[in-house]
Amino acid sequence: MKILMVLTSHDRLGDTGEKTGFWLEEFAGPYYVFKDAGAQIVLASPKGGQPPLDPRSDAPAAQTANTARFRQDAEASAALAATHKLAEVAGGDYDAVFYPGGHGPLWDLAEDRDSIRLIEATLAAGKPLGAVCHAPGVLRHAKAADGTPLVKGRSVTGFTNTEEAAVGLTKVVPFLVEDMLKANGGTYSKKGDWQSYAITDGKLVTGQNPASSEAAAAAVLALLR
Repeated sequence: MKILMVLTSHDRLGDTGEKTGFWLEEFAGPYYVFKDAGAQIVLASPKGGQPPLDPRSDAPAAQTANTARFRQDAEASAALAATHKLAEVAGGDYDAVFYPGGHGPLWDLAEDRDSIRLIEATLAAGKPLGAVCHAPGVLRHAKAADGTPLVKGRSVTGFTNTEEAAVGLTKVVPFLVEDMLKANGGTYSKKGDWQSYAITDGKLVTGQNPASSEAAAAAVLALLR
């Protein structure tokens, strides 16, 4: 069982002067779900190398058992520091693909041609693809075989408009995940803000927020089994 995890390389939070990147729990939670299941995990990002960490996700209030485990895991830290360049990754080599969130993917992965091709090819091949929190934003330009938006008619979730408002970034992000999924024809649903919620539709798994990281990863594993 070989799983590709794709992280952002984008570190600027719009024009705020602040930093962004991937959200630590949304990487660490799924990473250990997959690792503890015996999966071989490969990490990639558009630029390769060390992906930027959203500093908010490293704050004391955002820490979890998974982030604490990661901080003690030299092997995982080394792998994260040396992600493969996404353009050099052959998607066909993997049994599943998973996208952690953080605000970064809204700027780079949502527009990245290599990422879009990977998403389309993974689902066309009948392989599981998971995305959590802001990462469902990477589905923005992905198309089904008939040229319609990939999420059209699919049950999906992702970071809610009210959650974005709660973190004060509604006017900063290039688009709102909830609005985009609805505009592309997705059948969007959600639970209360910050509650764990993951949906499986066919081979596509989406999770609402950081609390949904493990649930989304577990749903991908269930599809592999």
